[in-house]
Amino acid sequence: MAISKARKDELVAQYSKLIEDSRGIFLAEYKGVNVKSMEALREDIDEAEGAFHITKNTLLKIALEQANQPVPEDLLKGQIATGFALREVPTLAKAMVKFAESENNLVIKGGIFSGRVLSADEVEALAKMPSLDQLRGQLIGLLNAPAQNIVSVVSNGVRQVINVIDAYAKSEEAAEAA
Repeated sequence: MAISKARKDELVAQYSKLIEDSRGIFLAEYKGVNVKSMEALREDIDEAEGAFHITKNTLLKIALEQANQPVPEDLLKGQIATGFALREVPTLAKAMVKFAESENNLVIKGGIFSGRVLSADEVEALAKMPSLDQLRGQLIGLLNAPAQNIVSVVSNGVRQVINVIDAYAKSEEAAEAA
């Protein structure tokens, strides 16, 4: 079914806005994915603070060109669904890759990140990266460890001095008692 010029312009504007707001874009080919599964994927992507749309290839290409993004011609073939990472890129990649592993009818084709076209393998590698919150936790742990070590060394030193003084006091008491 043909769509009107006005609808095409509306879709290009929508795609352009999503591209502008996105930190990364992932493309997947879907064939035979049922509505229930697609809704489950959309929920996962919403939780990952992303957007997921079935896109028209030619209109997505126009929007990418307008946004001065690389156009992955070889990825824009077939029935394409596009994930837009509105927050953390690895989180969206995880959601899409996890779904593709369980749903054989969705195949990750690649993506665009930092002005570069990614292969499907690179998207999967990105999905294995920790989220920003996990990285923050690891960084805090690394920063906190030296401080804990200093406290431990100081308290052990103080404890040893107290033990020596206590032993000396007890030996003095024993000497006086004798």
